[in-house]
Amino acid sequence: MKLVILDRDGTLCVEREGYLQSPDDWEPLPGALDAVARLNQAGWQVVIAANMPGLGRGLFDMAALNAIQARMHKQLAAVGGRVDAMFFCPHTADEGCACRKPLPGLFQQIGERYRVDLRQVHAVGDSERDVQAAHAAGCVPHLVLTGLHAPSATAPLPPAYPAGTRVHADLAAFASALVGEPDVRQGAASTH
Repeated sequence: MKLVILDRDGTLCVEREGYLQSPDDWEPLPGALDAVARLNQAGWQVVIAANMPGLGRGLFDMAALNAIQARMHKQLAAVGGRVDAMFFCPHTADEGCACRKPLPGLFQQIGERYRVDLRQVHAVGDSERDVQAAHAAGCVPHLVLTGLHAPSATAPLPPAYPAGTRVHADLAAFASALVGEPDVRQGAASTH
């Protein structure tokens, strides 16, 4: 099985201060929906692994999260893409769970559910904690430079990022690199 794990906010959609709390907050990043569709068309299953502490804090409920996801699924379907599942951690940082990134618990859950060797799984996120969790789980870590917490594209990665982290301008550049297609957008680039 070919599997890609994506972070949601800052990787697939615009990251907002204070969390996405309603479907109106959902806005895909440029090229991200088409990137998922290209991955799917190349035989990759895509799942999401996301920290959702706003759920644990009561800033939104499961109905709101489901409505946001429904909007995402509808927009993906319109371009021929799909996300097969979403795994999320509802805990806050002080709860001491094993599933909150940068810990690898969500990735391990995905590996168990899909019965895959995580060393063969590509994991994409926009922050240090995303790539640290992916690396800790044994996944191939990829960083996209599209989120609120992404490092500068011109600077080397800080030492907290795992060695071997592959860096891409955005999800479209990652998809192009993974499926071996050129990224035809103006000025798009992928670096490793």
